[in-house]
Amino acid sequence: MGKLKAGDIAPDFELLNQDGKAVRLSDYRGKKNVVLYFYPKDETPGCTAEACGFRDSYEEFLDANTEVIGVSSDSVASHKDFHQNRRLPFQLLSDPEGKVQQLYGVSRSFMGLVPGRETFVIDRSGIIRLHVATQFPQPHIRKALEAVNELKEVEGN
Repeated sequence: MGKLKAGDIAPDFELLNQDGKAVRLSDYRGKKNVVLYFYPKDETPGCTAEACGFRDSYEEFLDANTEVIGVSSDSVASHKDFHQNRRLPFQLLSDPEGKVQQLYGVSRSFMGLVPGRETFVIDRSGIIRLHVATQFPQPHIRKALEAVNELKEVEGN
């Protein structure tokens, strides 16, 4: 599948979270918007800044009827440690073979070796409303918040 963009239907998937529990994107369909963010690696400076930025804004996302979900190739055990160490209130999903990253067309960075940093805002009906692709973590949080607040106004949450 090629690069996904705003207006596309978000592909469903199932991955394990930091507790080894299976999570499907379709679990949220019809119920909540989702910020699905892909990041390169647990406990690295940029990824920690991004995760903590989403953590610090988490209540704002909840107020907009939105769940935040992080995805990387790291193991369930690595995610469990990262989740606990950074006191993250949202789930981290393990994509060890990069299948979901590939499904979403997430680019690779650093000479094609490291998974990229990309964020998708998906509305309750499963439509991608925003796609952010930059290695700088802060625009992901800011733009995702703007997008979910716009959805909140439209959906009347």
